Amino acid sequence: MSYTTSEHINIIASTQFGLFYFPSFPVCTQPKMSPTNRAALYPSDKAPALVVESTPYPTPSSNEVIVRVSAAAINPIDHKVQDLGASLLPILKFPLVGGFDVAGTIVEVGSDVTDKYQLREGDRVAGFASEFASRAGAFQNYVAIPADLVGKIPDGTSFVDAAVVPCGLATAAVGLYHYLGLEHPSASGNPQAQGKTVLVTAGASSVGSNAIQLAVASGYEVFTTSSPRNFKHCTSLGAAKVFDYHSPSLASDIISALQGKQLAGAISCQEGSNDVVFEVVVASEGSKKVACMVIFSQEGVPAGITAEMVHAYWIKGTPLAETIYRKFLPQALASGRYKCEPKPLVVGKGLESVQAAFDISKTGSVSCQKLVVTLEGEA
Repeated sequence: MSYTTSEHINIIASTQFGLFYFPSFPVCTQPKMSPTNRAALYPSDKAPALVVESTPYPTPSSNEVIVRVSAAAINPIDHKVQDLGASLLPILKFPLVGGFDVAGTIVEVGSDVTDKYQLREGDRVAGFASEFASRAGAFQNYVAIPADLVGKIPDGTSFVDAAVVPCGLATAAVGLYHYLGLEHPSASGNPQAQGKTVLVTAGASSVGSNAIQLAVASGYEVFTTSSPRNFKHCTSLGAAKVFDYHSPSLASDIISALQGKQLAGAISCQEGSNDVVFEVVVASEGSKKVACMVIFSQEGVPAGITAEMVHAYWIKGTPLAETIYRKFLPQALASGRYKCEPKPLVVGKGLESVQAAFDISKTGSVSCQKLVVTLEGEA
């Protein structure tokens, strides 16, 4: 016996006595219900604690996907928004769901997504939630993310591991490619050697760990800095030389190592490393551009150097986004050429754990790790 389904079901039974037709009957259907959504949100400007409550389920635009969040990572900007609020970013509107790093499963796609980005319901992904808007905040069960900022992750990569990547990857990519103008990374694993060196400070940080890997995948030699206990981490990502950032001779040590080399540019991943980077760039051959994670004033920037604070969200809606998230990241993760670094440090499970992660982040005690909270579903 076989069955076919449309608006009605027709059953045709074949037996040794012949064919019998049973009249069709209507199928009772229920309207599709949106899933229940909950979020850990900033209830008001400078509120001292997040609150967990029900929030609207987001509806995707034509070029967005809705991701059921299995893991979300914490960035320093998250607790800074809590402490400083609109004085830090006047565009903020409260109550607000924050967070930028997401890993989970696509549950809904916009009308243009499947054809344009080859993303479908059920895909396991990592995504950069790039907007300061509640529907696009990572700290909730369901989040809307632009499809060009979503990359598929291999079955062997856990959501916890994947959650550490998206925002650091976007920031590093903007610094290296949008600002410094470097060659894009090779998905094949065989980049053309550029014959130039990139300086990346704080190689054990989230941005630093991604910048090292991207620059190496683009064919550049990388010099970086870290504490001695994280030297191995940096070299495992491809750094050619690692310098102790505690050393009083740090700048001169890097300058000496760069003798006879062409600098392709520099990324200063911490405000405290800006002056060292400027000193190195002034004394070295090659590019005089520095991409800074934090620089609020041009005072102290030497003549002849161009330094600017770069932002992860600059990547949204650009060809670079598609290059990084759709063409490079999935293939590089699947081949093992790209690592989810720094390693995740899981703080807890559930939205109630997000505030605890903020509190740990505020202490500045986490080194060569990224704080992660797991939500419902497999992590």
